[in-house]
Amino acid sequence: MNADLRARAANLRARIEHHDYLYYVEDAPSIPDAEYDRLMRELQSIETEHPELITDDSPTQRVGGKPADGFEEVRHEVPMRSLANAFEEQEVRDFDERVRKGLEVGEVKYAAEPKLDGVAIALSYRSGKLWQAATRGDGEKGENVTANVRTIAAIPLKLRGEGWPDELEVRGEIYMPLEGFRSFNRRAEERGEKSLVNPRNAAAGSLRQLDPAMTAARPLAFFAYSVATREGLPASQSACLARLRDWGFPVNSEVRRVSGIEGCLSYYQHIGEIRPKLSYDIDGVVYKVDDLQSQQTLGFVSRAPRWALAHKFPAQEEITRLIDIEVQVGRTGAITPVARLEPVFVGGVTVTNATLHNEDEIRRKDVRPGDWVVVRRAGDVIPEVARVVLERRDGDPPRFEMPSECPVCSSAVERGDGEAVARCTGGLVCAAQRKQSIQHFASRRAMDIEGLGSKLIEQLVDKGLVGSVADLYSLDRDQLTALERMGRKSAENLLTELEKSKRPSLERLLYALGIREVGEVTARSLARHFRSMEALQAASIEALTEVNDVGPVVAEHVHAFLDEPHNREVIQSLCDAGVKWQAPEDESGEQPLAGQTWVLTGSLSFPRIHAKNLLESLGAKVSGSVSSKTSAVLAGEAAGSKLTKAEKLGIEILDEDAFRALLNQHGLSVD
Repeated sequence: MNADLRARAANLRARIEHHDYLYYVEDAPSIPDAEYDRLMRELQSIETEHPELITDDSPTQRVGGKPADGFEEVRHEVPMRSLANAFEEQEVRDFDERVRKGLEVGEVKYAAEPKLDGVAIALSYRSGKLWQAATRGDGEKGENVTANVRTIAAIPLKLRGEGWPDELEVRGEIYMPLEGFRSFNRRAEERGEKSLVNPRNAAAGSLRQLDPAMTAARPLAFFAYSVATREGLPASQSACLARLRDWGFPVNSEVRRVSGIEGCLSYYQHIGEIRPKLSYDIDGVVYKVDDLQSQQTLGFVSRAPRWALAHKFPAQEEITRLIDIEVQVGRTGAITPVARLEPVFVGGVTVTNATLHNEDEIRRKDVRPGDWVVVRRAGDVIPEVARVVLERRDGDPPRFEMPSECPVCSSAVERGDGEAVARCTGGLVCAAQRKQSIQHFASRRAMDIEGLGSKLIEQLVDKGLVGSVADLYSLDRDQLTALERMGRKSAENLLTELEKSKRPSLERLLYALGIREVGEVTARSLARHFRSMEALQAASIEALTEVNDVGPVVAEHVHAFLDEPHNREVIQSLCDAGVKWQAPEDESGEQPLAGQTWVLTGSLSFPRIHAKNLLESLGAKVSGSVSSKTSAVLAGEAAGSKLTKAEKLGIEILDEDAFRALLNQHGLSVD
């Protein structure tokens, strides 16, 4: 296989994961939806053509993101999947053709509806009363925002009518109507307060307020669009929505039942025409196969249902002057060029900055300071420089050059072969990356320092108590007790946890250092091969590529990280602080599951990563897709197409009890 293709897939995964974090966790996306969609579609294309490149942690195998701190975690019994996107008419026609072939029919009835630009929510009712509301999160787990959702008048706390099941989960979109958004901002400006940026961000921010009174003060609304529990409900999507309306849920009045591809495209054109008159923001329309049994037949791909599609509207554009190009250092060390613009009003907001993505994009578009440029708000949210208006260029302005040193910490900037993004190599010392590197270092699968959460890390860094991960081990009780919400007992507990973490395995330490693209599996391979940090630091790129699971791209990342003087200083400081890593045990004996390939599917009662790590410790490989080479499948609740395919292929299927029994045979436990 072409090594460049493998490297490109790895690069795409890293970029998508970075943007997932910014979008879902930080509520601070840095690229337009259209650019994110292009990255995802390119990765999906590569993995479809080369399934051997699929990794179990690929963004194509999940819905992006994770719950933010401050809210209780909720596991979705039925995953909240995202939708595949289409931007061109032919993509919609291709979708309809796949559906017709899958159902073996000539024409399909679809339920069509506007695609609201808000926040997805799952509402759970017991005996007709709202008992839980959860955000999408990463699709498997979200945030419990029940207290906030109860303040939204559009959401019924008690169902109307009769005939609803004892257990009901309704899904829909929380949004901020345009008039409510404008009124709120007018009042905020009159009081001299900060105004909201746009309705979508306003809805997301309002829902995630820790104080429900803050949410109650925001003009939020809701539309229901599906049910996760089908028992006792009608047999079609459109009939289910009608039933939900009877039970007191707002349902979009523009929902239509249409026939075939021409009905879909006609609906898209109609919604596009009335879009300026709607009282809420939308960024496209959604088509869903109307018959629920047909939905079941079509099933899901890993990330999205085969029976639904989001047909997006074109982005909005305006022209302005690019004043200068600056670079920003992200939390993962990505060096991102940013265009500083003369203010321009695009898609309902005033834009002064726009992403330029990376150096290659700047070269491809030939963007230079002083140019007149077209600014696009893809997805109606995030601005980007789409192209240069060359006929308005004045003379021959100088080209942009990416800095060779990080503007924050002066560490070297590297850009691997075949990669688009340049990165700061000072991951352990760079102030722009500091908080994230410490949080990763302390996480459960790394050094496992219980009690060292993101809020505490923020205080430690902001007060100058911790400049790198090594500084954690010089903290004392007086410093900790002086922090907000940190009593004597909590301080002592944290110091105890820090002391316990001083004897990590070498593989845990390698993972904790946050070396780019070195996950737990690669860290384990490196530890088993080199068996000491000293040997690893002395290894050449050629020696690194001899390690199982380490290709040339990962080898370059490892070598660059360990060769950076700042990082070596931090590793030495860890040694000086008493951190002593343990060499891996000799594993010369045959592992019981060596040569086997396992697949995990469905909702499990224990973290999936635990099961994955245990299987790998027994010698198995864990894959993200089922094939004829699959040895066994661990199936949890609501397992979908992977389970069906395994059954057809006659592959061994284990439930949780059988899996626990297998682990017990080898002295292991997942609990």
